[in-house]
Amino acid sequence: MDPQQNPYQTPQSALNEFHYSGGEDELADRGIRLVASLIDAAIIFAVMVPIMLVGGYLDQVIQAYQTGESTLGLQFMWGLIGIIVSFLIQAYPLNATGQTWGKKVMRIKIVDMDGLQPSLAELLGKRYGFAQGIGLIPCLGAVMQLVDVLMIFRDDRRCLHDQIAGTKVVVAR
Repeated sequence: MDPQQNPYQTPQSALNEFHYSGGEDELADRGIRLVASLIDAAIIFAVMVPIMLVGGYLDQVIQAYQTGESTLGLQFMWGLIGIIVSFLIQAYPLNATGQTWGKKVMRIKIVDMDGLQPSLAELLGKRYGFAQGIGLIPCLGAVMQLVDVLMIFRDDRRCLHDQIAGTKVVVAR
């Protein structure tokens, strides 16, 4: 045994730093992704509020609270309606360019790990279906969505929904 080596030292290995050289696959900035997400949320909100008002959501919630009924089924139903509306709003730009409306404004796009545009079915099913669908599960959904979003702080800037869908968000050229 080498006298210079500490037997209690943790094993050491060379780490490969994760770098992107730019170009075609330059990763989108986290702040830009956040702004794009907020734009998308504002669009969905602007469409959903009138639908919820016309659909009687507020009246249904008030009635449920007055009668002491659970609103879980009601929330699940309106959550599902929100996902469907979101898919309808975002389907066209996602299919055309791999971008949501917010990503279009912020000039970023979703690509697979080879830099190619994923199919609409892959994007809606794996990427958005997971992220929005998991949110419908009481308690666990909120925790999973938080974990999903916080994964953007990893070196590869890929959230959990990116990992599941095999995608990344890059600067659109």
